[in-house]
Amino acid sequence: MKKIIPFFGIALLLNACVSGFNDSSQANINPKPQAKNCPKATVVSLPAVKKNESFYDRFDFHIRNIVTDADTVRFQSLKYDFVFCRSNNSWTVQPGTLPKELQPQSNYAAFAQETVNPKFKNIVFQGKIYQYRVLREPKFSLGENGNISRQNQPEPAKDKVVFELVNPNSKKTQQKTLYTLKNLQNAAVKAGYSAIGSQLGFPRITSAVIFDNRIWWSVAFEQGEGNNGIATIVSYDPQTDKFTLIQPEELWSTQITDLTIAGDGKNPTLWMGTNVSGEGNLYIPAKGLVAYRPNSQNPNSGSLTAYTIDNSPLVGAIPDKLKLENDQLWIGTGNGVCRVKWQTADNRDWSCWRFTAMAKLPSDKLPLYSALTNKTPAVSLSGNNSEDVEVLWWSPTNFQTLQGRYEVRYPQGFKVEVNEGGSIYEFKRSLSPGKPPVYWPGFEWHWNGKRFVRGLDEVSLNLVGGGPRGIGSGQISPDAPIDWNSMRGDLELLQLSAKSTSVKYYSGWVDAAKLQPYLTVVPQERPQNPQTNPLAAKVNELK
Repeated sequence: MKKIIPFFGIALLLNACVSGFNDSSQANINPKPQAKNCPKATVVSLPAVKKNESFYDRFDFHIRNIVTDADTVRFQSLKYDFVFCRSNNSWTVQPGTLPKELQPQSNYAAFAQETVNPKFKNIVFQGKIYQYRVLREPKFSLGENGNISRQNQPEPAKDKVVFELVNPNSKKTQQKTLYTLKNLQNAAVKAGYSAIGSQLGFPRITSAVIFDNRIWWSVAFEQGEGNNGIATIVSYDPQTDKFTLIQPEELWSTQITDLTIAGDGKNPTLWMGTNVSGEGNLYIPAKGLVAYRPNSQNPNSGSLTAYTIDNSPLVGAIPDKLKLENDQLWIGTGNGVCRVKWQTADNRDWSCWRFTAMAKLPSDKLPLYSALTNKTPAVSLSGNNSEDVEVLWWSPTNFQTLQGRYEVRYPQGFKVEVNEGGSIYEFKRSLSPGKPPVYWPGFEWHWNGKRFVRGLDEVSLNLVGGGPRGIGSGQISPDAPIDWNSMRGDLELLQLSAKSTSVKYYSGWVDAAKLQPYLTVVPQERPQNPQTNPLAAKVNELK
C-alpha cells in the first residue's frame, strides 16, 4: 500500500508498511562577449519561497535532460536551463524549458498507475519501432483511494522484475526476467547485508541507447523501507533476437541514472551516472560517474572505474545525465557540469563549471550572523564597492511566516565547537570511492585538497526527518529551526575526537529580505598544491 505524506508543503511517495569558490573572484564575474546564435544573457532570480512548496526546491538543479545543437549544449533542470555556448565557452541561465513529459507526475493516481503498469515506450532502430517497458510481477492493482496492492495475494517468493519488448517483426511481446526476489536477497547477503525485510522496488527505465547495432537500456528501481533492486543493463541484438544482461557486482543496489556508450563494439565502455535513495530522500550520492568495461566472455566480470567528488575533478556528487559527443563526455549534475575526453579521464584534465547564486550587497551595512537564529550580528558586510556575495543556501527562521536567512560565503570565517565527535563509519561498502571511513558532523562535505566543501547535491534532503543537517546543535523540531552554524560553507577541521568537533566555517547568515540572489555558472576552482585529507590520519585514532 502507498500513501502521500505532506511535509513542509511537498508531497512524498512513501511505503506505508562544493568546491571552494575563489574569494578574489567574487566581486566581478565578467560575462564573455555575446556569441552569435547563442541565447542573450538574462537575469534569472532565485525565486522566493512559496507557501505550498518545499524551500529545498529552490536549489534543485538536478539535470533531467541534455539538448544539443550546433551552437549550444542545454542542461535542463526542473525550473532552469543552464546553456553552454560553443563559440565562446560562455554560460547563460534561462527560464526552464523541460518538456512536460519529462517533468515529475503531479497527479498521484496517474503516477501510481504508471508505477504498477507502465506504458510502453518507443525507440526507432533501423527505421523500425521497438516498444519496451520494465515492470514488477506478479502484477499489482490500484484501490479506489490509489493504494497499491497485490493481485490475488501471490507468494512473495515469486516476485520478479521483467523486461518486455515488442519486436516489430513479430508484434509479439517478449519477456526477459531481469532478477527475482531471491536474486536480490542473495546479492544482499553476498555484499555483507541482511536479506531480512528485502522486497523488490518498482523498476523503471532510465535510458535507451543504440550502439553497435544493438539496443541498450539501463534499469533503476525504487529504494527505501526495504525496497531495493539490482543495477541492470539490458542489451538486445535485433539480428539474433537475443538478450544480454549486465549486472556488475560492484553496483548491485546502485541506481543507474543514465547510460551512454563509447568505444567500439568489441571493447565498449559503458558510462553511467549513479545514486541511491532512501525514505524521503531521492538523492543520495553513490559511486559518482562509473566507467564499466564488460568482459567479452562474462559481461558481469568486467573492469569498473568510479570517478567521484572524492577522487576526481567531478563537480557534483550525483551525475544525473550524460551526453557523448565524439570523444567528449558531458556530465550534468545537480551542482554543475563537467566535460572530459572519455579516453583520458584518468588524467584529471577536466573542464568543470559550478552552478551557484550571487547577490549584490546593499550600499548600507548588512548584518552578518554567525548562526541561523542568532539575534545579534557578529559583523557587518559592506557593499560600498558594489561587490557580489555568493549565496549558498536559505533556511527558515520561522516556518509559519516563511521568514528566513541566506547563508553566504564569508572569507574571514567563524569558529565553533559542537558536542558531536567522530567515529568509524560502519557501512564502508556504501562509501564513495576515495572517501575515508570517518563519520563526523561534516560527513556530507568532501575534501577538495584545501578544505571540506559541500555541493548542492550533497545536501541530503531528508524531508521526513527535519530537513537537511548542517554544522550546529539542537533538537530537530517541526515547529522551530535548528540554530545551524553552517549548511554549505567550507570547513577547516581544527579538532576531532570521539566526543567533539571543532571547525572553522567560512560562511554566515543574512536576513533574506536584504538580498536578491540571481543564478549563474562559474568555473570550478582547483586548489593549488592540494593537501592530503586530514580525516585519513584520524582513522586509526578513532578505532
